[in-house]
Amino acid sequence: MAYEIIHLPKQDWQDHILPYRYTTEQYYDVEIECTKSGSAFSGFIIKIEKKELGLPFGDTKLEAGLSDALYKEHWEDACAWGIIENGELIAAMETSPEEWNNRLRVTEIWVAEEWRKQGLGHAMLEVAKEQARLERYRAIVLETQSCNVNAIEFYLHEGFTLIGLNTCEYQNNDLERKEVRLEMGWFLPRKKKLMRSEVDIRKETPDDWYVVENMTRAAFWNYHQQGCDEHYFVHELRKHPDYLPEISRIACKDGEVVGCIMYSKAYVRDGSRQHEIVTFGPLCVAPEWKGCGIGEMLISETMKLAAAAGYPGIVIFGEPDYYPRVGFRTCDHFLISTNEGKNFDAFMGIELTTGAMKDVRGQFYESEIFENIPKDKVEIFDRQFTKRKKMYFPSQWELVQ
Repeated sequence: MAYEIIHLPKQDWQDHILPYRYTTEQYYDVEIECTKSGSAFSGFIIKIEKKELGLPFGDTKLEAGLSDALYKEHWEDACAWGIIENGELIAAMETSPEEWNNRLRVTEIWVAEEWRKQGLGHAMLEVAKEQARLERYRAIVLETQSCNVNAIEFYLHEGFTLIGLNTCEYQNNDLERKEVRLEMGWFLPRKKKLMRSEVDIRKETPDDWYVVENMTRAAFWNYHQQGCDEHYFVHELRKHPDYLPEISRIACKDGEVVGCIMYSKAYVRDGSRQHEIVTFGPLCVAPEWKGCGIGEMLISETMKLAAAAGYPGIVIFGEPDYYPRVGFRTCDHFLISTNEGKNFDAFMGIELTTGAMKDVRGQFYESEIFENIPKDKVEIFDRQFTKRKKMYFPSQWELVQ
């Protein structure tokens, strides 16, 4: 079936009721045994086994129902998505970040009874997985119950596994009632770091242009905004006099373009004095190769080229959790501010040789090409690539209507 997943804004959907109901003829029985060696406690044996309903319930079928609501206040920074058909919400999912341990919790996932087994739940979880990838969470976690066999098996099919349980979440006799809270988790694949010898870092040629733009599009899609404009920026930057192709590079793995870093001229002005430095952007890696060390390789390789070309340093706007790993520091260390006189964590720089930036101070100016990227031209340019769905994620800089 054709359907569209949309963002459900809090101001419109807070307290919207989700009526949960399911029927099952089976359950997962949870048994916990404390073991001893002599008189000393030696451990626990936990057994979870699927069983048919019968003696424990005195019936052969269990019907369970409850209601929950979107955007409950105790879920901090929650975000919800849904599918609407003929004006009615037929599926919804809500997530909330666990910042202290870098996990993303699915707090609600619901499909109306008459719309189940049509792939809607799978589609909603794919949104959560994309959010986890974009926002760099290490895992997705959610709660279900030992008597909700259909839900457990759905999550297992979606790649989740059992990560824990709570035997008194709902009542003190959850074990006897056969309704034990189960925690399920899905883990982002761990990437193996590549060796420098496994990656070819070279200059871009005209034959690479479309491939690089397509890779850049995939890397940034729905990251900073709904869709992206970085691939258009790359296309236009090549034509600009401030572009520095001699120190820009692409990364290839087994002949496939998997990353790029694009440099351009920049300046630090202090009154009548102007110091020429460089900046880069975009720096990007294909989604399937993120976490393998390619970005660090591109930075390391091109910093040497920039130093050899005589530039004293690099100033960028970038992610403060990433660039300090390769030596960048906030620009207040260099007495450099933005052209508005500001400093913040995402405004960083690095010296290319020791002491090269000691006399470079003032306000930072990047090329005019970074300003006012025309959205209409981006839309036209984007048509030559495979169509992708624009979606809202809470880490984006702005909500594009």
